[in-house]
Amino acid sequence: MNTFLPFSKPTIDEATIASVADTLRSGWITSGPKVQEFEKQLSAYFGGRPVRTFNSGTCTMEIALRIAGIGAGDEVITTPISWVATANVILEVGATPVFADIDPVTRNIDLDKLEAAITKRTKAIIPVFLAGKPLDMDRLYAIATRHKLRVIEDAAQAIGSTWKGKPIGSFGDFVSFSFQANKNITTSEGGCLVLNNAAEATLAEKYRLQGVTRSGWDGIEVDVLGGKYNMTDIAAAIGLGQFSKLNDITAQRRKLARHYFTTLGKDFEKQTGAQLPPEDYENTNWHLFQIVLPDRITRADFMARMKDKNIGIGFHYAPIHLFKLYRALGFKEGMFPVAERVGRQIVSLPMFYAMNEGDVERVSVAMREVLAVSSNSH
Repeated sequence: MNTFLPFSKPTIDEATIASVADTLRSGWITSGPKVQEFEKQLSAYFGGRPVRTFNSGTCTMEIALRIAGIGAGDEVITTPISWVATANVILEVGATPVFADIDPVTRNIDLDKLEAAITKRTKAIIPVFLAGKPLDMDRLYAIATRHKLRVIEDAAQAIGSTWKGKPIGSFGDFVSFSFQANKNITTSEGGCLVLNNAAEATLAEKYRLQGVTRSGWDGIEVDVLGGKYNMTDIAAAIGLGQFSKLNDITAQRRKLARHYFTTLGKDFEKQTGAQLPPEDYENTNWHLFQIVLPDRITRADFMARMKDKNIGIGFHYAPIHLFKLYRALGFKEGMFPVAERVGRQIVSLPMFYAMNEGDVERVSVAMREVLAVSSNSH
């Protein structure tokens, strides 16, 4: 039998491993010169905008909300299809999460429904670029400008994605990226926040390290309530090695995505009832290759049958509003029907840099077999 093919797997080269070893030997393993270099390179990539790194791509969003002054009494609109962190950060700052249903094709937040959800209490929106696919950024910011809203882009999955030739993060308002282990580039755990100006960057530095401002040899002051969110030099050393290959990684993922579409064929949706993602090789970085299964097969059954064929399948994500924490706030079934259907049936196929076209073909054949069996059983 074929060896197990996971749905995601990081690729760390020997040069990066050597750099981590050098960092460990240097004696400077927490935030230091590697973090500074990583931030410098990220800033250059994002057109010179200030960038600060953190120990996760979750605290980045919370800190952006705090910098924007979002708190009790404010509403923040986001999508129900995301990792729960996207909504949790709204609760963390004392604000009220508001959901808008998703577009059935892109699976990102439906901008018509987003605009319809805006009230006098709305102060910000957190759009998510699911699987690395950007929204219509022109329309998103037109809505934000019209209603005087801050935007915290949850671009956790979108490093390397673009809009009209410009990297996501090189324009807009706050932009948050994740470097968690299964992201296109990783620092093992970590993230970064792209900010608008030096004042916001200084405030971000305070929030990531207990609100502390230092001056001189022994001067220290605390004027905001911060936390402990700094990135280590060990993580930054991994990030620098990964970041140097970002263009190659993005190109390989687009090549794999193209091969998925070619291998599955134009009649795949009609023959199986499954829904493929939008075919976009220009803007999307293909962090995930996701399909929505037909209702005749449960996701658990599909995942188990693929596991029997030694293929790992992920799913991203369950609808946030149906978790107990959010039901307690008044959310319930039927409120966001598109998100509920997609959240019940969406799966993520194997997609990572070290995959090859043969791996794609293996997944495609196995998936057709599993869906054919489920069809014959109904």
